[in-house]
Amino acid sequence: MARPYDLSSITALVCFEAAARNLGFKKAAQELNVTPAAISHQIKALEVDLGCALFIRRSKGVELTEKGAFLFVALQRGFESISEAIVQIRERPETVDVTIRSTTAVSSLWLTPKISAFWKIHPTVTIAQIISDVPSETSRCDLSIHYGNPDENDECRSLFQDRIVALGTSRFAAEYGVSTIEDLVRAPLIHSSGEETNWTKWSDWLSSLGQPAPKGRNFYINNYMIALQAAQDDVGAVLGWDGLTANLMREGRLIQLVPDCVFSPVPFYLKIHPRASVKARIFADWLIENV
Repeated sequence: MARPYDLSSITALVCFEAAARNLGFKKAAQELNVTPAAISHQIKALEVDLGCALFIRRSKGVELTEKGAFLFVALQRGFESISEAIVQIRERPETVDVTIRSTTAVSSLWLTPKISAFWKIHPTVTIAQIISDVPSETSRCDLSIHYGNPDENDECRSLFQDRIVALGTSRFAAEYGVSTIEDLVRAPLIHSSGEETNWTKWSDWLSSLGQPAPKGRNFYINNYMIALQAAQDDVGAVLGWDGLTANLMREGRLIQLVPDCVFSPVPFYLKIHPRASVKARIFADWLIENV
């Protein structure tokens, strides 16, 4: 009997997804509790099976090839559906009080530290996160965080509306002589785009400041966390929402390259779903008060 799905090794696909998301074999190995060599072996086997390279190996790390990025997006979609099913199966009202959905970037850079602070005040309220960069209307959650214009038919509350600044490392700024916005037009730029959020693009940002379209080398990635990591690895400059990237700037891992900035055309907002529990609303109120 023929198999219903044409799949490579599931183990290899899991290793590839972790390596693609972290943009590195070492971090993927730490996440999966295996050795970097094991990750490398699985990915090499997957590349042989598919007949193409999925990563470009560099001295400072790896980058996704075009086919690698295509597979990464497909796996994100599949794992997201599996994750949602597992959450729904595991979910028990007596053990999970609040379920909140957000993108990888919002969860890592903003939401998770907020949850830690909330637990210091409400230690008995249990919170589950659904993290996805793929739009979905099927996930059962109490709350969700979005970037855009809220639907007037939904119950939504504005969280913050950031400045958008150009970020990079001090080493990158020195290497490419970046100190003015005119310098950025000619410098390597990291372009981040995703299905979940309508991110402001470099062309929009530069145009709003009276500058032409970028002319330097371009690097495209569909995951904002990987885009930020690429900027820290001196691949290029990246646009940063200062409410999300404040810790990276405070720690000096990224700096504002030029004084110019634009205000985000849309806010980050919290959507309160009809199924939201009383404790979910308590958490929602706390988030609004502690932005």
